[in-house]
Amino acid sequence: MNYRYSDIRTFFRGQLLENEPMSRHTSLKVGGPADLYAIPEDAEDLQQLLKQLCERQIPWMAIGRGYNLLVRDGGIRGAVISLESLNRISDLGEQRIMAEAGAENLAVVRFAQQRGLGGIGFISGIPGTIGGAIRMNAGAYGQGILEHTVCMTLLREGLVRNYCIDELDYGYRRLDLQTGDMVLSATFQLVERTQEDTETEISNDLELRRTKHNVGHPSAGSFFKNPTGQAAWKLIEAAEMRGCRVGGAQVSEVHGNFLVNVGEATAADFLMLACKVKEAVYQSCGVSLEEEVRIVGEEP
Repeated sequence: MNYRYSDIRTFFRGQLLENEPMSRHTSLKVGGPADLYAIPEDAEDLQQLLKQLCERQIPWMAIGRGYNLLVRDGGIRGAVISLESLNRISDLGEQRIMAEAGAENLAVVRFAQQRGLGGIGFISGIPGTIGGAIRMNAGAYGQGILEHTVCMTLLREGLVRNYCIDELDYGYRRLDLQTGDMVLSATFQLVERTQEDTETEISNDLELRRTKHNVGHPSAGSFFKNPTGQAAWKLIEAAEMRGCRVGGAQVSEVHGNFLVNVGEATAADFLMLACKVKEAVYQSCGVSLEEEVRIVGEEP
């Protein structure tokens, strides 16, 4: 279906790009074009955009910085909304901070550090933004970001509303929201911590990820979820899939749970490689791996 966007520009203050390749906006560097790529300036601009899209029955989806995302080669019909400009971080007092969805994870940790607050240093080395971290309950070392979240602001059915964390259903690497929900911001309850202690936590996390996750090629981070009580990378390597390649997509030689773009990969290459990995692991140990990356878009 073709859409006309010229009249939307009348109501929108942000940036609008038509037929925009998603390979420019994803960490895997693959993906066909989005009919429209929109970057609202603020929450009000976002609401106005969604109103215009809904009135025209144009489908849409929201992204952060394009991490943890695989867009198929046919691209995305309708609009992709980037929340990168919604990136404010505020000190609310009482050891709480608020971060908008487009704020970078490390920037949020640093903001808290400057105020003598800590507790979420484990997201320092996780690439991406708070919106994405919230949606997937990002974490490490047995912790998830939602364990430190007091409430969040959602855009639901065109209305902005705050939700306490106990009103929502979440678990390991998941937050169950309604179709069309958009995370606008989150409030975190932190603990007093010296800047030096937080710096040690940040440095250790960044160094660990540098040594273990510096795969040298574009990736989306961990491609598969860890099965209960097991590490996906160990299962993948036990199935002898390290280095396996399909076209320009390869299981990293450095970390078995990273699928990387070693040059001119397509989304189809990644999808076929993921299938091979899942089949090999199942044949090897009877475990069914589940993708952690979000797979969207259409086939060519």
